[in-house]
Amino acid sequence: MSPSRQAKPGTLTLVVGPSGAGKDTLIAIARELVGADKRIVFPRRIVTREGSAAEDNDSISPGEFDDAARRGAFAFWWEAHGLKYGIPAAVDDDIGDGKTVVCNISRMLVPRLRRQYASCKVVLVDAPRDTLTADDLALEWRPPSQ
Repeated sequence: MSPSRQAKPGTLTLVVGPSGAGKDTLIAIARELVGADKRIVFPRRIVTREGSAAEDNDSISPGEFDDAARRGAFAFWWEAHGLKYGIPAAVDDDIGDGKTVVCNISRMLVPRLRRQYASCKVVLVDAPRDTLTADDLALEWRPPSQ
């Protein structure tokens, strides 16, 4: 843990919950609602699998991921379900600039990141079990009429 991270004025907002609960959908809605507000940042995760329409991430091979991690390209990273996920190191600059960074992460990182960042908020997204296991569930959001 870097002491300098503790003193930075921004906020790290962690969106956590089980697969299929709608975390990426809610993040997409928030991104749309805040529009061009430069004080709020939604970094793209780096993941060792192909991207999909349901997730906002950049794909990278496992070897490239390991190289990037060794170079310090990630503020933090984790492994889950046989995949590696990383949040770009640039978020530390954003937090240092007083911005709010919002990202979808694994729940297992929460204790470590609460110690690592002075201002760390957690948003838990959950859904009933039958919703989490529904293969044909499609969520669609439309902005309210202006």
